[in-house]
Amino acid sequence: MAQNEATFYKHCKQKLKSISIIKVNNTAIQGQPDILAQNLNGVWFLIELKVILLNKKPKFSCHQLAWFHRFPKNSFILIKQNTPVASLYKLYTGDQINSLVSCGVKTTPVASDLDACALIFENL
Repeated sequence: MAQNEATFYKHCKQKLKSISIIKVNNTAIQGQPDILAQNLNGVWFLIELKVILLNKKPKFSCHQLAWFHRFPKNSFILIKQNTPVASLYKLYTGDQINSLVSCGVKTTPVASDLDACALIFENL
């Protein structure tokens, strides 16, 4: 996880209080998302964190693409866009990976701020 993603992880851990979040550093399984999470209903899910500059396309390794193609359910991509004045957050489901690769953040997210992300995660 890059330094910006490490800071992003800490921010998510603080803001998504209703979700149990564990950072995953798995060198044995390439492409596995950054976060293993569980909601209060006991539902487990995975979150890949990406930090990008405004309107840039997120970059995914071939291993990450393979992961999301194989496990699209209960997997998410949470993108933090850095702008000169603020940070924007967008949440995508694992099955949106192809659209993210081709269209970037022009792809319609399922949530557009961390509070909306928390609601989606809580209701899985």
